[in-house]
Amino acid sequence: MNNENTQTTADRPMQSITVDNLLINFTTEFQRVWTCNSSTAKPCAFWRPTPAPDLLPGYFPLGDVAISGDGNINGGRIVAVVCEGPAASADAQRGKALSPPEDFEQVWSDTGSNPAGGTLWLPLAQEGYVALGLVCSINDEKPSLNAVRCVREDLVTAASVGALIWDDQGSRANQGFSVWSVDPPLAEAGEINFAPGTFVSSNNHDRPVTDVEVYSLRMQIPVEINPGPELPILSGFAAPEAHEPTQPTQVAKLPWFAVEDHGQPPAQRLRESPYYYLQRTDRYVLIGSSHNQGDKNSLVTWTLRRVKSRRDMRLFTRISAVQIPNAWPLPGSDVERPIKFSAKLSEEFTHTQTSISGWTTPDIGAVAANVAKNTMMALYQLQSNYDLWRENRTETAINFMYSDSKSLCWLQYPPEDATEGLATPTPVAELPQLPELPEVPEVPEVPELSEVPDITNTAP
Repeated sequence: MNNENTQTTADRPMQSITVDNLLINFTTEFQRVWTCNSSTAKPCAFWRPTPAPDLLPGYFPLGDVAISGDGNINGGRIVAVVCEGPAASADAQRGKALSPPEDFEQVWSDTGSNPAGGTLWLPLAQEGYVALGLVCSINDEKPSLNAVRCVREDLVTAASVGALIWDDQGSRANQGFSVWSVDPPLAEAGEINFAPGTFVSSNNHDRPVTDVEVYSLRMQIPVEINPGPELPILSGFAAPEAHEPTQPTQVAKLPWFAVEDHGQPPAQRLRESPYYYLQRTDRYVLIGSSHNQGDKNSLVTWTLRRVKSRRDMRLFTRISAVQIPNAWPLPGSDVERPIKFSAKLSEEFTHTQTSISGWTTPDIGAVAANVAKNTMMALYQLQSNYDLWRENRTETAINFMYSDSKSLCWLQYPPEDATEGLATPTPVAELPQLPELPEVPEVPEVPELSEVPDITNTAP
């Protein structure tokens, strides 16, 4: 047995994630409960999250943390902790978000190993609540009912068994045993599913496939929506410039673990930028205008500017890990992350209410319109610029832009009901697709933002 109280103190707690009346935060502070130091088995250790009461008062673990090996995880491992929040649900019948377990059921004892002394316990949740992890204790002593909290079942989502953490092969214990991580499910649009950092068990050395309930936490991605830009108004025979936006149109708030920030370890991101802000700023851009001063209709054609750049998108994802418009990280990714998660931005935020093809297909190359006699016509396009910011308002990654053929806006003066013979503007054949910019080579480290060369959306 080995007990430690070594702790590291974060500079300040992050603003908690709120899911109905459940508050979720994170800790880097742990107390070692038990170490398997048998000479014949692989070493392992079980740690209890111990959020500092002055920083996170009222927060409880969801279960203990299991590691292979015997290293000190304080300051290096990050797991979720939970707290009861103010009632937010319109349905008062749902009750509190958290509940202590009613009891514990022993699922393993290392009796028979040398030396013996550790046991693992499953919290038994009251009806309507679920346990998200196991709890370790010394000898056969049951854990305290205040060791963990169970969560109301509508506040979590079903997950799956992940990778093997440790098994007791060679321990000579009377009962075989193994512990496994938790993998969250693929996120739906506008949501993040993330693992609590706990573990599940099997009464042998095989992956558990039945009789095991696995859960992960979930949250909505908060999006602040501001009024969109106003479409310019033609009040004469001159096309006005569109007003520059004074604020982002939409802002998605992403927790620290869903964004990569090169050069900043996870614990530093949690302290210094617990949230990142992906801003979408919409603006109307004048594509072209024509004043037909003749006495006959006139056919005019305008070429659309190239806005989307696949190179910009790839570079943005390489730096930040954020995928547009898909879920991230990609299934099968072997990158080790501080919190296992799956995230996907909302369809409204990514312009994918009907299809994601707008991000992958080339833009319409040109559009044409019949401009009636003595008529002014102007073509505007709604374009969206995406920027990723840290909490201290410094920019990370690079920005990128989006537009599609559905965002074209035609204006005319005098208004249509005052003109004759006006034909509906229609797109003409697409221009030849411009060649792709070459792949950006992999680099060991991404330079600071100030050193990244300017990248434009103009193809070669």
